[in-house]
Amino acid sequence: MARTSVRIPSLLALSAVGLALVTGCGGGDTASPSGASAPAAGATASEAASEGKEKPAVVVTTTWEGAFAKAAGAEDVTVIVPQSVHHAPDYDPKPSDLTAVAQADFVLYAPFEPYAEKIKEAAGSSAKLVEVNLDNDPDKVKAEVDKLAALFGTADAATRWKKTFDTEYGKLNKDVRAAWPGDRSPVVVSQLFTVWAAKLAGVSPAGTYGPEPVTPAQLAELSAKKPALVLDNAHMSTGTVLPDSGAEQVKIVNYPGEDLDLLAVYRDAAAGIKKAMGGS
Repeated sequence: MARTSVRIPSLLALSAVGLALVTGCGGGDTASPSGASAPAAGATASEAASEGKEKPAVVVTTTWEGAFAKAAGAEDVTVIVPQSVHHAPDYDPKPSDLTAVAQADFVLYAPFEPYAEKIKEAAGSSAKLVEVNLDNDPDKVKAEVDKLAALFGTADAATRWKKTFDTEYGKLNKDVRAAWPGDRSPVVVSQLFTVWAAKLAGVSPAGTYGPEPVTPAQLAELSAKKPALVLDNAHMSTGTVLPDSGAEQVKIVNYPGEDLDLLAVYRDAAAGIKKAMGGS
């Protein structure tokens, strides 16, 4: 069975990596645990897979990138930012985290993460840096999964995941639409990074806000829409968005759990929206 791990190497490993970099020992052959030699420098994941070698080691900044990697077929995934960190961009990578980056075949990160430059520097010339578009819109997710699978050499695994995703997404969309009050689409206001959840519910947002705090002018404009639901971003929440509108506020979580199951994010969003609309 495929194994997805969350590994944080020790500080002692950092010293070893640093010594190797200083002494220029990175060019020698290194034996793998199975006894096979490491892939030649510049070899693609597809070439490595065709030669019977292990699948690439992937380091990701957060579980969000990790879920994309897993969906694309990666099996050896290391997550840097702990799931317990509520706002991932606030995390300051430790030396041990950067060691993991230096030892990876691929490093996945998002451009809005302020520690991206540290990640790039730690990767050096060995790891391939991959910028990921973090958006749970289904079309964008599948595009990223295809992109990553092409890099990892795991196209078949990605195709299987996308088929499962389409089936599950279709069921959730149908289920939430069936819960519309009076069979009518509710008026929804969405935080910029939760528009995908409105789409899951079969709704086009009447207005959006964020990521900056809502201004008095925006408050008046959004309240005038008379929304039934406000889809808030749980990771960037500033409290009740439209306090006097009577709208039900739903916390939408973008980041998957430690199991890196992206589909669970959609299930949770669907359940939260249904509950807010009065469904079970």
